[in-house]
Amino acid sequence: MVASAVKHVVILGAGFGGLELASRLSGALADEVRVTLIDQNEGFTFGFSKLDILFGGVDAASVQIPYRELAKPSVEFRQERISRIDPAARHVTTDGGSYDADILVVALGANYDIAATPGFAEGGQEYYSIAGAERMRDVLPAFEGGTILIGVLAQPYKCPPAPFEGAFLLHDQLVERGIREQTEIRVIAPMSAPVPVTPEVSKRFLDELEARGIEYLAQQRVVELDVPSKEAVLESGERLPYDLFVGIPVHCVPAVVAESGLAENGWVTVDRGTLMTPFPDVYAVGDVVGIPMAKAGVFAENAAGVVADDIVARLRGETSERRYEGRGNCFIEFGGGRVGKIEANFLGGPSPTAEIVGPSVDLATDKRTFAPIRRARWFGEAPA
Repeated sequence: MVASAVKHVVILGAGFGGLELASRLSGALADEVRVTLIDQNEGFTFGFSKLDILFGGVDAASVQIPYRELAKPSVEFRQERISRIDPAARHVTTDGGSYDADILVVALGANYDIAATPGFAEGGQEYYSIAGAERMRDVLPAFEGGTILIGVLAQPYKCPPAPFEGAFLLHDQLVERGIREQTEIRVIAPMSAPVPVTPEVSKRFLDELEARGIEYLAQQRVVELDVPSKEAVLESGERLPYDLFVGIPVHCVPAVVAESGLAENGWVTVDRGTLMTPFPDVYAVGDVVGIPMAKAGVFAENAAGVVADDIVARLRGETSERRYEGRGNCFIEFGGGRVGKIEANFLGGPSPTAEIVGPSVDLATDKRTFAPIRRARWFGEAPA
């Protein structure tokens, strides 16, 4: 690539990765690129806001940032549904038109395959989607005690601490309602430990679960809900009764990505250092990528920075020295107003590392600044 003409960068998906990349390219290459950012949604919502919807009484509309507020030089947002991706030609078709890219970046995240677990749609709840968090919020007041199963239905899944955050906050709500003593909470997951990459962090979660009387069932997976009998069927054939089932859905790439040939192994293959796919000038960032590491917005944000640096260097005839390390910090709700933070690095050393800071009330304050900082960086100042 040469910088003699304005390059067209098309970014598919306006989540953490897409917004961060658009912002960085706008700042570094406003006169050298034009960025088309495409997403089917009207606005962006931080993932942790789903817990605020579920437990905090927050209205979903109040935590959504409309994409119409995006005001970054050289960036145009298009609310359109993507129907076809041709990575070899870097051509994208949507319900609103078609786009030819000099550089194409796929940042469409992971979808939820509710139907992959028979009975889940009819007999379970989930809080990984905004609509799911709203439904579960409305169901909880009618729960008067019994057995709650929180099941991780497959790996990988977004935000590894989220099932445990849900358990901690659910415990607090039941205590506040005075029905915790007549409720059993069990977390069941295919992992050997809550955070397998580090025994120290896993032990912290296990200790916190034990302190609340919440059982963790390791290396077991729910494969079906028998809705009439209200039993969760395990892979082993064992059945566990429940009064309320909360599932972390099976994750998958969006259908349009699967159909594009980018995800032959289930997730998009990329160079681990540069995040370029096998197709020239086609990158992928975030949850859609098949790197064996946690899926979370902070890692997509970090990946977008690497891709931005690589694009800037290549347009200037240089080589970026920066390589993706899978580094990120994520906040964790422990309940009682306390927040912890996991600092992780999956690819920057001989083995993945992670440590937990807190929890504390001070970190809860830090968490409250997380969204406003990114909103200002990604969306810029709207015109008067």
